[in-house]
Amino acid sequence: MAGVTLRPVREDDLTIFEEEFGTPAGRSELQWFGFRSPGRDRRAYAENGMLRDDGGTLTVCDGDDVAGRVDWGKAWGWGPPADSWCWTIGILLRPAFRGRGIGTEAQRRLAAYLFDHTRAHRVQAYTDTRNRAEQRALEKAGFRREGVLREAQWRAGAWHDQLLYALLRTDPR
Repeated sequence: MAGVTLRPVREDDLTIFEEEFGTPAGRSELQWFGFRSPGRDRRAYAENGMLRDDGGTLTVCDGDDVAGRVDWGKAWGWGPPADSWCWTIGILLRPAFRGRGIGTEAQRRLAAYLFDHTRAHRVQAYTDTRNRAEQRALEKAGFRREGVLREAQWRAGAWHDQLLYALLRTDPR
């Protein structure tokens, strides 16, 4: 999708993020973890523009429209931190922009950005076993399903299985 781009977060994006992703309807049942501090993103934006050495957030655009956001952070769980870290990514799309391939392209572009601008060899993502749309998006973006993380996520009063996906720097894209 040629019209999908990623760019640094702008202050006016924060209002969209708060309005669209601050409710169960804006996140969907598979991404709703309860109400959070409404000022968290604004504090991060004021402090560092939501771009840090250990992670960050970019705005997903479809043409001139804000479609959502992508986030990434360092995952330290695969061995000694100095040598075995990787990026874990996530995405939130506004309801009106879902189901159009925007998520696939945004995650493809984010992985390429991270490989181009960091030394990471691995970019990973996880999603609920029921989130078929995200599974398809990750697979279309080149990520491979690696396994099931049993009861790894607490949400809506219960533990939920997650699927782990990853893309390596050396994987064909």
